[in-house]
Amino acid sequence: MLELLRRIVQEVNSAPNLQSSLDIMVSSVRAAMGTEVSSVYLLDEKTSRYVLMATEGLNAEAIGNVSLGITEGLVGQVGLREEPLNLDDASAHPKFHYLPETGEERYNSFLGVPIMHRRKILGVLVVQQQEKRRFDESEEAFLVTVSAQLSGVVAHAKAIGALDSLRGNKPGMVGVFNGVPGSPGVGIGKAVVIYPLAHLDSVPDRLCENPDTEIALLKEAVMTVRQSIVELDRKMANTLMPEERALFEVYLRMLDDHGLVGEIIDRIIAGNWAQGALREVIEEHVQSFQTMEDAYLRERMADVRDLGLRVLSQLQKKNAVTQPEYRENTILVGEDIPTSLLVEQPLDKIAGIAIVQGSSNAHMAIVARALGIPTVVGLAEMPVTSLDEAQLIVDGYQGRIYVNPSANMTAKYNDIIRDEKQFVAGLDAYKDKAALTPDGFPVQIMVNTGLMVDVARSKDRGAEGVGLYRSEIPFMMRERFPSEEEQRAIYRFQLESFSPRPVTMRTLDIGGDKDLPYFPIEEENPALGWRGIRVTLDHPEIFMVQLRAMLKASVGLENLRILFPMISSVVEIEEALHLMHRAIMEVEEELQQPLIKPLVGIMLEVPAAVIQVADMAQLVDFVSVGSNDLIQYILAVDRNNPRVADIYSAYHPSVLRTMSRIVREVHAVNRKVSICGEMAGDPGTAMLLMAMGFDTLSMSSSNLLRIKKMVCEMPMHRAKALLDRVLMVDSTAVIRSLVEYELEEAGLASLVRPLSKAVGHGTI
Repeated sequence: MLELLRRIVQEVNSAPNLQSSLDIMVSSVRAAMGTEVSSVYLLDEKTSRYVLMATEGLNAEAIGNVSLGITEGLVGQVGLREEPLNLDDASAHPKFHYLPETGEERYNSFLGVPIMHRRKILGVLVVQQQEKRRFDESEEAFLVTVSAQLSGVVAHAKAIGALDSLRGNKPGMVGVFNGVPGSPGVGIGKAVVIYPLAHLDSVPDRLCENPDTEIALLKEAVMTVRQSIVELDRKMANTLMPEERALFEVYLRMLDDHGLVGEIIDRIIAGNWAQGALREVIEEHVQSFQTMEDAYLRERMADVRDLGLRVLSQLQKKNAVTQPEYRENTILVGEDIPTSLLVEQPLDKIAGIAIVQGSSNAHMAIVARALGIPTVVGLAEMPVTSLDEAQLIVDGYQGRIYVNPSANMTAKYNDIIRDEKQFVAGLDAYKDKAALTPDGFPVQIMVNTGLMVDVARSKDRGAEGVGLYRSEIPFMMRERFPSEEEQRAIYRFQLESFSPRPVTMRTLDIGGDKDLPYFPIEEENPALGWRGIRVTLDHPEIFMVQLRAMLKASVGLENLRILFPMISSVVEIEEALHLMHRAIMEVEEELQQPLIKPLVGIMLEVPAAVIQVADMAQLVDFVSVGSNDLIQYILAVDRNNPRVADIYSAYHPSVLRTMSRIVREVHAVNRKVSICGEMAGDPGTAMLLMAMGFDTLSMSSSNLLRIKKMVCEMPMHRAKALLDRVLMVDSTAVIRSLVEYELEEAGLASLVRPLSKAVGHGTI
């Protein structure tokens, strides 16, 4: 049964469009279960009706013409209950609704299962038989499994408008894709698809303006690959058996003009550029191999993909077109855009970002917020390869993008952009104000930074220092580890720029979703893997260079504070401090002068450190809470997984109670405690953190003035009264509502709901 299911799923996923997928599904299910009827009804959200979209056994003329209301018939009952319905006499059920157009009156047995995707009902999969019998448990389980596999195909097809075309309408591409807000704001512009080098899946389709040039580039790339294969064959002559070396000959035959190359050239002549044509051909061959019964032949799929990557790599080296043209108001689009790739782009021309992967708390999204670039992440259904040069609207407030929007929609969003600029201009009045509550309580506000562009912006907006300098960002922007002198110069610039205000430099924090291109870390579960202090303690040669560079950069300024990330035990603190003392001694010996030792702190990011925080705090000078990771671990939610993005919330009762406990325990041992995660930059949670007694709130530069305004307008006694109430509440949604109501009552609603003009989310 498992092999049968695998084959059905592969055939469905390999189908060129939704209709073919549905036809394969009903045909395969009917054959596998030995039933007389198999049908798929899909929910049309515009009309709130289930439409018969594919069938084997009912009248074919009924496809696309027969429908049921969402509460109508047995299909409607399955949708309402969101669970299987198994009947031996369908007509006896009170919800049975006879549809003469389908010819179903002669079928008695009925089994229907819902097609669900992310808690939403998409449709119903049905099998029927003349014989009066209940389908057994194994049959029901099989149909549920098939339905679950089908759900992703249906969801994707609905997103790109296939259902409209199936009904015979031709409204053009559906204009809306829903994701997760990554960075607030609105961006309007033309899409540029960017993708990692040698990554076939993300290569976009582009119009081929000069086929002869593209064909020449392809042939040159293929020639280079063929030469490398011949050389590899020669090199392995004394190592591999002749039958093993035969694979190289297969590779060469696949790359001749009668093989893959000829097919790619045909696609180029048909209008796609070389890289897009290559992707199309390789994808088709991979799908063909996937559906083969023979296991050996299925494994050849990897050979085809490997060849495709080799050719693509050469094309990307040679093809100047891979460098996209960045106009004003460009929207970056991609499957995934690593931070290292983002910061290499011309940021002054980027109006928005839209990516398939990631979540609002991924490192890239955090950097986008720091840069003030509207961003939507987790756009799982977005057809990246079809969007190059498309006109887009990125709605970073509601987590939505619009493709080829109407003039009316664009005008509405331009109004929002104008209102947003006016709102931000109004915050300028707080630039030179002290962060002091109306009842006289000071709140220290600092900035999280890592990019040069942040420096001037942060100082202009009244940052009282740097609460978190992300030292990994300069590492990400290079093709090797920066030298000690290169690091010293970078750190010196930061320290001088903010002197005499404190600058808290976090030591190298890589791993998880922060990879270096020249030091990749491949792990099955990176969130719980080799990251932060674990990496640098294992590589003291990297750690010591960085510590020495920081110490040298601070000479004569003495505003350096050093922060160790991802601490989970006292032993890690002791080992890091030992290396710190060694670095101080080495620098003092090299410079022939004593150093003023910087304050040293730890980042509180894992529950183990929270439980032992009083012990750990006594070993260092201060504690800084990294709320992004701490929330992830408290709630057991991967902050880079869009499927569980709605569970990740700083308003969760466990999160707020943990934060309150941290402040009490750190203050009890006479240490300062700051928070440098995204919680500090949200006006609602910042109000609660202020009331808890955090000594410093550190945030991205784009949020500095919003938080300053909240502090200056919200009395501390009022914030504390609210905190007392929310700490007694057991519901995330209720806590959020209480906080937003309090801000609204204080005249600060615009801080949490700046998108004042609601925009519909239907098809454009």
